[in-house]
Amino acid sequence: MLAAMNSTAISSRMGLAQWSMLLLLSIVWGGSYFFVEIALLEWSPLLIVAVRVAIATVVIWGIVLAAGLPIPRSRAAWSAFLWMGLLNNVIPFLLIVWGQQEIESGLAAILNAAAPIFSVIVAGIWLKDEPVTRARLLGAALGLIGVAVLIGPSALAGLDANLLAQLAVLGAALAYAFAGVYARRFPRMNIDPIVAAAGQLLMSSLLLIALAMVFEVPSQILDSSARVWIAVVCMAVFSTALAYILYFRLLATAGATNAILVTLLIPVTAVLLGTILLGERLQWGHFLGMIVIGLGLSVIDGRLWQRLRRRPQAPSP
Repeated sequence: MLAAMNSTAISSRMGLAQWSMLLLLSIVWGGSYFFVEIALLEWSPLLIVAVRVAIATVVIWGIVLAAGLPIPRSRAAWSAFLWMGLLNNVIPFLLIVWGQQEIESGLAAILNAAAPIFSVIVAGIWLKDEPVTRARLLGAALGLIGVAVLIGPSALAGLDANLLAQLAVLGAALAYAFAGVYARRFPRMNIDPIVAAAGQLLMSSLLLIALAMVFEVPSQILDSSARVWIAVVCMAVFSTALAYILYFRLLATAGATNAILVTLLIPVTAVLLGTILLGERLQWGHFLGMIVIGLGLSVIDGRLWQRLRRRPQAPSP
């Protein structure tokens, strides 16, 4: 499978399998905002991220070993895992959790939804098969507007305050964009997507555990409530281990720009899950926001608009 990926350029369009992975990824990744809010009641940002990544590392390496997947031994591969871990775990996780101490999760989701715009630009500069196009920029911008409409004006009310926290979340979105571009090297190195996820999580956990041992107090973990532990374990298993398996498979088949579209869908799935599981009611702004997000995604994908342009025109009388 990886050899086939290497021999052909990655398509800028996604099929049913890629869209399904993107939707599932938005569900498991979107839950992390909720879990972070619970964990911040008792833990510091560094402790949350360190324990989250450490548990996820154990889970995903258990999958790798049970499946008997080949583990790369080259220095180049492990160097790539280190850089990917910094760009995709250490930097964005710490920035988002730190930012959520000062701003609401809704505003954090809006700011993090800027990632597709950053990704279009970064991928266009570094990747020949994902050029910057007006359609991609327009689609990403429409998606960001749709996220803002979906979450509503209440989340935007704090936009003038806590500037550093907002810049931190935007910095995380930029880190995700660079991570998506950097991760494109793993298929070329014949590294399985699950192994790539496991490698970057291992390197991330080593860095974060070292930082936590220096700056955190171990008793903080022992004195934690059950709800915090449940939130962190769910964040590790579902929003990290499972999420990165999906993320790396999506990167390998759909490219960096398409994979990062998950940040536009996360608020949509959060609203729908709240409606289904918590009995919350959908407002007109929810529907409008989803329509605008869907419009943005269709512009980036491009197929619907090409079909409309190719539709034969009726002969004039």
